[in-house]
Amino acid sequence: MTGRGFTVALIGCDGAGKTTVARALERDTDLPVRYLYMGVNSDSSNRQLPTTRVAHLVKRRRGAAPDTAGPRLPAREPAPAGAVRRARRSARSTLRLLNRSAEEWYRQLLALAYQRRGQIVVFDRHFTADYHARDVAAERRTLSRRVHGLMLTRLYPQPDLVIFLDAPPAVLHARKGEGTIASLGRRREEYFALGATLPRFRVVSATRPLPEVVGEVASIVRGHGGRA
Repeated sequence: MTGRGFTVALIGCDGAGKTTVARALERDTDLPVRYLYMGVNSDSSNRQLPTTRVAHLVKRRRGAAPDTAGPRLPAREPAPAGAVRRARRSARSTLRLLNRSAEEWYRQLLALAYQRRGQIVVFDRHFTADYHARDVAAERRTLSRRVHGLMLTRLYPQPDLVIFLDAPPAVLHARKGEGTIASLGRRREEYFALGATLPRFRVVSATRPLPEVVGEVASIVRGHGGRA
C-alpha cells in the first residue's frame, strides 16, 4: 500500500481486547500502522493536550477519578440555590464540552498528519462510537450533549473503516470483571446499532486466540487498503 494512509477504528466493550489487538497490528505485522488512543481515559492516552494532562493531575490530587472526558470544577462550598446554581452547572458543562472537543480535534489533527505520511492510523476506541448512544441517538439529551453529538456527526471526520471486536457479555465480564453482564449486553447492542449507520463496518469475533483475531483484522485492513 502506497500513497495517503487511512484510518481504522477498533471498537468494542471492555474486555474485547482493543488495545492488545491494536498494539499487535503495530508491532507484529508488516502494515505501516500508527497507534492512536481515541478514548477519554488519561492513563491510556498516548497523545493528549497539555491542558488535559494538567486538569487530570489536579483532579487526582483532589481525589477525583482521572478518566473523565473533561475537567470538573470541585464544589468547595454548599451548593447555592436557584439561578447561581444553574449558572455554575452551565459553566461546568461548557468547560467540559470545550475541553472534550479540543482534545478530540487535537487527536484528529495528529491522525491527519500520520495519514499524509502514508501510515494506517489504528484508533483504539473512537469518540463517535463511545458517545453515539448518549450524545447522538438518545432521545433526551442536555444542550451540551446535543451540541457535542452534532459536532461528531456533522463536522468530525469519521474513520474510513470500523472494526467491532465482538464477544458475548459473559465472556467480556469474565475477562475484566468490569460493569455487569447486563450493562455489557446493552453496550454491545449500542455498537451494533451504530454499525447499522456506517458504510464500512466489520464484525470480528474476539473469543478466539489473539493471533487469529489479529490475523483477521490485518486481513480486513489490507483488503480495505487495496480498494482505497
